Amino acid sequence: MNRILENYKDIYDVKKMSYEELDEFSREIRNFLIEKVSNTGGHLASNLGVVELTLSLYKVFDFNKDKLVWDVGHQSYIHKILTGRKDSFDSLRQYNGISGFPKRKESIYDTFDVGHSSTSISAALGMARARDLMGEKNEVIAVIGDGALTGGMALEALNDLGYSKNKVIIILNDNQMSIDKNVGGVSTYLSTIRTDPKYNKFKNDFNNTLRKIPLGEGVANSIQRIKDGIKQMLVPGMLFEDMGIKYLGPIDGHNIKYLSRILTMCKNIDYPVLIHVVTKKGKGYKYAELSPNKFHGIGPFNLENGEVVSSSKVTYSKVFGEEMVKIGERNPKVVAITAAMPDGTGLKEFSKKYPKRYFDVGIAEQHAVTMAAGLAVSGFRPVFAVYSTFLQRAYDQILHDVCIQNLPVVFAIDRAGIVGNDGETHQGVFDISYLSHIPNLCIVSPKNTDELRPLLNWAVSQDFPVAIRYPRGGDCDNLNLNSIKSVVRGKWEIISDEGDIAIIAVGHMVQKAVLAMEKLNKLGVKVSVINACFIKPIDTELLDNLFKSKSNIFTIEDNVIKGGFGTNVIEYTNSIKGSCKVVNLGFKDKFIPHGDVQTLFKVNNLDVQGIVETILSNIK
Repeated sequence: MNRILENYKDIYDVKKMSYEELDEFSREIRNFLIEKVSNTGGHLASNLGVVELTLSLYKVFDFNKDKLVWDVGHQSYIHKILTGRKDSFDSLRQYNGISGFPKRKESIYDTFDVGHSSTSISAALGMARARDLMGEKNEVIAVIGDGALTGGMALEALNDLGYSKNKVIIILNDNQMSIDKNVGGVSTYLSTIRTDPKYNKFKNDFNNTLRKIPLGEGVANSIQRIKDGIKQMLVPGMLFEDMGIKYLGPIDGHNIKYLSRILTMCKNIDYPVLIHVVTKKGKGYKYAELSPNKFHGIGPFNLENGEVVSSSKVTYSKVFGEEMVKIGERNPKVVAITAAMPDGTGLKEFSKKYPKRYFDVGIAEQHAVTMAAGLAVSGFRPVFAVYSTFLQRAYDQILHDVCIQNLPVVFAIDRAGIVGNDGETHQGVFDISYLSHIPNLCIVSPKNTDELRPLLNWAVSQDFPVAIRYPRGGDCDNLNLNSIKSVVRGKWEIISDEGDIAIIAVGHMVQKAVLAMEKLNKLGVKVSVINACFIKPIDTELLDNLFKSKSNIFTIEDNVIKGGFGTNVIEYTNSIKGSCKVVNLGFKDKFIPHGDVQTLFKVNNLDVQGIVETILSNIK
């Protein structure tokens, strides 16, 4: 029975609770989360790890005036529960339901929209500077994970913050290490002393007085050098201290009483402070504790055994991983790179079989791309497996470090197109647009999982950069399409050649085009279907022939129309004389919200029925 949770009304209830009640509240919240996420799917392990941390923040701060910024935001479910969204959790990550990430339009307590990592300190510093410019008095707190701290943007923000000295409290949520009781006890004692306002006042007064007396300046400097030398050996946070940010920790992130005490003391510090909090990912649910990666982002699952409720469909990621192992065996120059996503991208087996040729660079996509360029210029064939939405972060490196030099780097772009429940920040609907205008870069896309194999083999054998984009999940059920027989640069595949209407589709949208063709045929409308396996370069010879023989061409892509594949087709056909009409189907000029993939295709008229209706309305 969730007695406290059922009676919970608003954020001030947390302040009124005793520590015993807060401990009970944390247990109730965990039970609630496990039950709800088992039905909807979501980021479970990361949220189970920050229950006490979130409650401690709400115990100490007043978020009607203080600002809380979550990094990535996949650990904000408890924050959502505490800020009036508990009764909406059945709609978590569902179309028209609450988001799995903080959204300003969803709540006044969501101070900043997030979804990608390493952004919280930058955003918090901006808020702190705005506060100071306006002469206001409130706290700004950024919560960032140890993984996100590997992102260059986070280090840039720390460097700026340490220089500016604007007051920001950073919570470093470290869920990758256990707590050593002996070290933790000493650290707890030192942290208590160092956060004591009386200690800080004494230290400042002592230094100021010492510097005013004869020879005092030299003595003060000597003492400071000795102290810094000792701290370099004993204090684990000297990286932050040297940047100008006070470091406290490590601290047990599941001890609400002590955490609240530390946070309260930090309110009395008038410059940047970082609190190193150690938490256990998946805490409170044994299956999540044993397999935190599996339960990081998970679909609906069985509460009793932790097994995911899903089909055993072959996925593009799995096929990519299998083929990479085979390619790696044949070609010792092929190396694989990931940015902290070995499981999600399918590279786990490659990492086991060829550990010396596998590089996980952490959350550092920019570094990954330029490092790949360094490998390529040295004679290797790097394959960087990355989600479409995260490759956006390395646009300059793709253009400047890879494509200008025309280096043979392969970008294996997973989760291209609609991803679904993670929403705007994760939909991979921009990669065709932000890549296709870059010289030297070739872009391909398989129509099904089988076709990924020959395209990947072709890509690693080329002497120029190639991007392969493919979606999340697997193929349409009950649809068998043969893979292309041979890969020739810039040549498309004719699947059907009937009537005076042609559908040119990209990637797995070819499957929808074939299904739409079958429906149209039943209505007496004959349609040709073209597999545009090469997005760039386009098949100009085939386009010339289509423009002469067809009266209508429809392009279909799971990308935004602006700057996309269809736009490039129109640009070319504008130079051809003829009366053929070209209509582009894709996503309109807007961000795509969260929801299941099929629903999102339907509401954007990109499901099979929507494609049929669009074609019929245009040919009439």
